[in-house]
Amino acid sequence: MSDTLAVPAHLRAARAAVATCFFVNAVLYANLVPRLPEVKDRLDLSNAALGAAIAALPLGALVSALASAALMRRFGSARVASWGLVALAGAIWGAAVSPSWWLLATALFVAGALDAVVDVAQNAHGLRVQRAYDRSILNAFHGLWSVGAVGGGLLGSAAAGLRVPLAVHLGVVAAVFAVVALVAYRRMLPGPDHEEPVDDDGAPPAGRAGMRASLGAMAALGVLATCGAFVEDAGSSWAALYLRGEVGTGVATAGLGFVALSVAMTVGRLTGDRVVDRFGQRRVARGGGALIAVGMGLALAVPSLATTLVGFALAGLGVATLVPAVYAAADELPGLRHGVGLTVVNWLLRIGFLASPPLVGAVADATSLRVGLLGVVLAGVVTLVLGRVLRPTVSAAR
Repeated sequence: MSDTLAVPAHLRAARAAVATCFFVNAVLYANLVPRLPEVKDRLDLSNAALGAAIAALPLGALVSALASAALMRRFGSARVASWGLVALAGAIWGAAVSPSWWLLATALFVAGALDAVVDVAQNAHGLRVQRAYDRSILNAFHGLWSVGAVGGGLLGSAAAGLRVPLAVHLGVVAAVFAVVALVAYRRMLPGPDHEEPVDDDGAPPAGRAGMRASLGAMAALGVLATCGAFVEDAGSSWAALYLRGEVGTGVATAGLGFVALSVAMTVGRLTGDRVVDRFGQRRVARGGGALIAVGMGLALAVPSLATTLVGFALAGLGVATLVPAVYAAADELPGLRHGVGLTVVNWLLRIGFLASPPLVGAVADATSLRVGLLGVVLAGVVTLVLGRVLRPTVSAAR
């Protein structure tokens, strides 16, 4: 109670507003996912055509992500995050009611572009609030994103089961959560994100040497972000196939690997701030790397249902705080304004998500999926080694 009372009310309100943005960001697209089969049937698309349209989503994200820092300098992270969510809600609704493949792909491209910008902006504002708190709070925001994804998926499934028309379902979702995003905007921290003087190119005037020195750290953080993408993608893209093909489970249990990783990662994020405050970002990330390597090593070395579920759960727990820690470290790189390093690392993370499935798939085709998933074990080892570039603590005062 004393810790809560010690935090000013405006900071508590800003924290709740950022948490709301993360939740809304996940809810919007997750509502569309269960209804994609209806979109496919309505437009009479083949599986390949639907897949090509969906591929426009990450393509739009890659195209727009690097513009996030400039947009935040111009409008502020609070406005970009909240109004970006309003636009994202409209793009998702547009995808649901698109009358042709081209308009569907265009709407998903725009949605991906907006999602990337919103992601950077909400993390930037979350880090601004975290600096004011002087302790870790970013992990819980990412945990709420996971909760929002599950909630949106359940809501979309319920709407599909009740045969609510697509336009009505996604229209109501867009309208309600757009209003929620605008209400959250009024609670975010006012004023500019950055008060330090900067030169025309966005660098602090005395930070040239620091900017050059930060390039190595930026590269290491990009590798760590890619490692996080490999681990998360192992659950979403390959867990079910591994359980069916390599372990020999039935259809009913094949999806449990993804569930084990996702639940463990969500729990790890919702509880991770206390752990990070206790042990520091560096120790937690390196310990997480060890959990990833041990967990996936167990799942691959002893292919049974129980060991696979335990292994994927350990990997999910290990990766839970990695991406938030990388974001926080990138946002504090010397010689760069807040938001610049975060933008670059977010872009590299999205490249990791784009590259991971075909890379693992190519290795699996050439050898086996067990060999392909050794890349996740390697990602854990790399995280254990490179985790040293992270800050020991979140608070500079400790």
